Amino acid sequence: MDGFTGPVRVIDVGDERFRRVFEAFLAGTDEKAAVHPYLTDIVTALPERGVWLDAGAGEGVTTRHLAPYFAATVAVEPGAHLRARLRSACPTAVIVTDPVLRAGLDLRADFALFSHVLYYLPPQEWRETVLRLLGWVKPGRELVVLLQNPEDDCMRMVREFTGVRMDLAALADELAASGDGLVGDVSLRTLPATYRAATDAAAWEAAEFMLNVPQLAAMEIRPDRADLAAYVRGHFSRPGGGYAIGHANDVLRVRRAAGPRQDGESHDVLT
Repeated sequence: MDGFTGPVRVIDVGDERFRRVFEAFLAGTDEKAAVHPYLTDIVTALPERGVWLDAGAGEGVTTRHLAPYFAATVAVEPGAHLRARLRSACPTAVIVTDPVLRAGLDLRADFALFSHVLYYLPPQEWRETVLRLLGWVKPGRELVVLLQNPEDDCMRMVREFTGVRMDLAALADELAASGDGLVGDVSLRTLPATYRAATDAAAWEAAEFMLNVPQLAAMEIRPDRADLAAYVRGHFSRPGGGYAIGHANDVLRVRRAAGPRQDGESHDVLT
């Protein structure tokens, strides 16, 4: 397939190659055009906009978008290679370098976002992580969690080649039934998004990037790039030329129940 051969490459998030491929993916997708207005509508409806928390802020594209609506921004980003770009994108943000489950924060956030991070956490840590984040949100305010819909084009491809399935619906059900006094309302909806590419090479590279779930590196025999290219041609090519790969976002909204804080002692990151 024109040099697209050998096993699918593992693209480590710390590599410069990851940054390059990720930026190419962002340039080809309409995801932010759908997600940013949706988040803006939530934020502008808040009765107060003191502090907001962006957990897993990455390079800070969404951090920068929402920061002007709040008096203060706290961004959690453990990846050192991403933090320099995050600081450039949102220089006013307080940046926390520890992962969520190790971070010591004392926040009363009016809004919190956890966008496309759960891929990198074992499923047994999902509930604990989300509840910890919710503990940093004011009673009555919301945490929004984003993850790809398991039945979109991208995640069906991931399941075909790696066997991995990730689904926010199970987490939503678990949180709704938790009965721990922290979780209030829970809702789940889907926002469509599509990645488009004009050339074979761009589409194949994007598909390889999409296959880079953490489990890929642990596979004894990784998928063949030629097989992936054939799959992309067979499933995503458009009659008029080019490619379109759907990667819809599931949006889990978790409102913290009204009442006193129930999380443990921590330090104040804003002081």
